[in-house]
Amino acid sequence: MLNVKVAVVVPAYKVHDHIKGVVSSIPETIDHIVVVDDKCPHLSGREAEKLHRKNVVVIYHEVNQGVGGAVITGYKKALELGCEIMIKMDGDGQMDPKYIDKLIEPLMKNEADYTKGNRFKDFTSLKSMPRMRLFGNSALSFIIKFASGYWNIMDPTNGYTAIHKRALEKLNFERLSKRFFFEADMLINLNIINAVVQDIDMPTKYGNEKSSLDIERILYQFPPRLIKGFMKRIFLKYFLYDFNMASIYLIIGLPMFIFSVLFGIYEWIDSFVTGKQRTAGTIMLVALPIIISFQMLLQVINIDINSVPKKD
Repeated sequence: MLNVKVAVVVPAYKVHDHIKGVVSSIPETIDHIVVVDDKCPHLSGREAEKLHRKNVVVIYHEVNQGVGGAVITGYKKALELGCEIMIKMDGDGQMDPKYIDKLIEPLMKNEADYTKGNRFKDFTSLKSMPRMRLFGNSALSFIIKFASGYWNIMDPTNGYTAIHKRALEKLNFERLSKRFFFEADMLINLNIINAVVQDIDMPTKYGNEKSSLDIERILYQFPPRLIKGFMKRIFLKYFLYDFNMASIYLIIGLPMFIFSVLFGIYEWIDSFVTGKQRTAGTIMLVALPIIISFQMLLQVINIDINSVPKKD
């Protein structure tokens, strides 16, 4: 591995039927495999221990912390072991270890700080993805792009990732989401520190594994957290750490847009209730600021798209 110590972090929860196969499939060239049993009721960590591989370390959580909490525990252990590159691979067998080299190559060449698998490039493999999951991932991916600022990433919900120590050490682990919002929260926080993220094309296989992902809970919890993360990123990147035209457009355009829309709604309701038609001047007073402010907000998006972190 070019004298770079590499670790694979495997969060394990209800994957006792798959974990041995996953760990066995990881190449011997990997320096450390950190399996984190996240208070699994089936003791998935015990299954990994049965392999008796010298490079396998199993950590047990006394309390279930969620996938993010398990990955963070694995990252901390990998750093203690002196690793420079940490790969996150799920324990359900969906992630093919033969793509490890592709995943870490940009990190070793300093072309990226964080890499993610991209399932959407291979249309053949997409046919194996359940339609509802495909639709949900596509919709969620666009929203995460908007919130995180990584407009160049096609599959931001993909959990097959690799991160370099130089980026990992800049993150505050305590502020990262510990459960299913972890992947999106990672991207938001990586953008704040200007880490370069790169897609790695690879297919994903779906078998008989049981996902612990609760769709209803995701739909309920993700929107407010994405909004909060988006506002945090915008404030830090465009007002605290830097100030540019996007900042000015936001200061002027956002209040103008909100006020104009609310004023327009008020005038429409009042006209409907009283039956009095509004003058052309009143209509223009509503329409013109909406058009101007909307153009400003589009410029903010354009600047944000062009501000995706890149290597010099």
